[in-house]
Parts: sequence; C-alpha cells; structure tokens
Amino acid sequence: MFFFMGGEPTELVQGTLDMLILKTLALQPMHGYGIAMRIEQISNGVFQVNPGSLFPAFRRLERAGWLDTEWRATENNRRAKYYILTERGRRQLKSETREWSRQIAAIARILEAS
Repeated sequence: MFFFMGGEPTELVQGTLDMLILKTLALQPMHGYGIAMRIEQISNGVFQVNPGSLFPAFRRLERAGWLDTEWRATENNRRAKYYILTERGRRQLKSETREWSRQIAAIARILEAS
C-alpha cells in the first residue's frame, strides 16, 4: 500500500490506512472517492490514496464488522456505495487512536534522546 507524499511514493506503517478511513467515516458516511479526497484534503495533500489500496481496505474493514455499506445517490445524482462506520468501528478507531498516540510519543522520546 502506497501513499504519495511530496511526489515521492512512501509506504505507510501497517494499519495506518485503515485508521485514516475509520477516522474519515467518523465524520460522516461517504463513498470511496469522497473518502480519498477527504484524506487528501485533511492532510493538505500529503496523503493521496491509491485506489488499488483503498478498495481492498474497505473489504477488510467490512469483514471485520467496522463498516456497513448502502447504495445512495451522490451530490451529482449518481448511484454510489456509501461506507458507514459501525459502533464496533468507532470502538476500533478509539483503540487504534490510543495506540497510535502511545507509539508516536515513544518514537518522539527516542528521537529526542541525546
């Protein structure tokens, strides 16, 4: 799975894409393209999701019970599959956010060590 950062492909830490999708859907249900655009927008263009990574992630999250789907009309009146965060997905996001924060703090301590 690759995101593009500053024009250079960069591999993300395992599980990061799932957390970003869950966080994006915590705001509101969205279709795949909307999720990709929202992640790019919130990250100020640092992360541009590769669709080849996004859709397998959706299937993985659905199988885990963290997402539901439903077909809706888009703002352009086209039919699209919308992804909806489940209560189980909200609990997973909370858990992953806590763990991510713990890891970031530990990495910062290591990098700041003299």
